[in-house]
Amino acid sequence: MAEFDDQGRPIPPQGEPVRQNTPPPAATGASFDFNRPTIISLLYLAACVLGVTGLIGLVLAYVWKGEPHEDWEDSHYTYLIRTFWIGLLGIVVSMVLMLVLIGFLLAVAVGVWVLVRSVMSLVNAQKRQPMPDPGTWLI
Repeated sequence: MAEFDDQGRPIPPQGEPVRQNTPPPAATGASFDFNRPTIISLLYLAACVLGVTGLIGLVLAYVWKGEPHEDWEDSHYTYLIRTFWIGLLGIVVSMVLMLVLIGFLLAVAVGVWVLVRSVMSLVNAQKRQPMPDPGTWLI
């Protein structure tokens, strides 16, 4: 005879694993999966408006990279950490070059580069796929 819990759900017999029939959020196509690389990418995108969220994303990337995680996430952490540091280097160089007016164009280019890399990581994180080449300076 089947036993039921307080909410009327059947309790599986001892020794049988509980199976969930729900697919992962990314597989349904209808929901947004707030996995760790997605959160970092969203913080980087928010940095365009708020500024400080990029630094928060960097700290989270370093912390979460050291914790146990799925294999596909590792390439995202490397990719996103490199995005921050290369972007910061690009902004510093562009600020120096603003003395000769070319820095304004370089700052816009660096901003677009960071946005595109953040979106690329976001898209792959939603698919739960690793980044193809996390060590690249390109997109």
